[in-house]
Amino acid sequence: MITWLAPDDPPDRFPSPERALREPAGLLAAGGDLRPERLIAAYERGIFPWYSPGQPVLWWSPDPREVLWPQEFRRSRSLDRAIRSRGFEFHTDRDFAAVLRACAAPRSRSPGTWITPEMHAAYCALAQRGMAHSYEIWRGDALIGGLYGVRLRRVFFGESMFSREADASKAALAGLVERCATFGIDLIDCQLASAHLRSLGSRPIPRREFLELLQRA
Repeated sequence: MITWLAPDDPPDRFPSPERALREPAGLLAAGGDLRPERLIAAYERGIFPWYSPGQPVLWWSPDPREVLWPQEFRRSRSLDRAIRSRGFEFHTDRDFAAVLRACAAPRSRSPGTWITPEMHAAYCALAQRGMAHSYEIWRGDALIGGLYGVRLRRVFFGESMFSREADASKAALAGLVERCATFGIDLIDCQLASAHLRSLGSRPIPRREFLELLQRA
């Protein structure tokens, strides 16, 4: 059984991530809301929301956890050529809301979206507090790629990325990685594994190890 959260429950009323289900893997709790205080409490505990339209908010803490250490990012020569030759311009938080809209747009392999209007509003509220950020690739006035997530102390919790041109999302991640030392970021949380992320250097670690890293960060 998973824990049900009521909207008026304290923001930090989450069960231990160790109680997450094996199937669906990582599901920990349901309900509650997406106010900033609850989102911050969730991320501090290694928990994130992910649900489809029409569902209650579902809270997850998968085991293992996919992470990327900046020093392990795999930057290919073809990506270097694209960044040098195709007019890619890296910006931080130039248009956070536009990045969310682009990440929510239908894709050929996934016509639906989990970035509901409520999720959009919630992360924009975090951005207004300086706790959510977007890393973007522009060419002139055109936004062509980017990613967004939550930054708490020395960890960046990646949420989603998009690309309107080949290599644009990779270039946004490369731009973030280049500036991790400046931003004070030691670890990028990728949440769940994918072939795309693995090709860029992410790897799984046990949830317990991830939670220990969060405590130290």
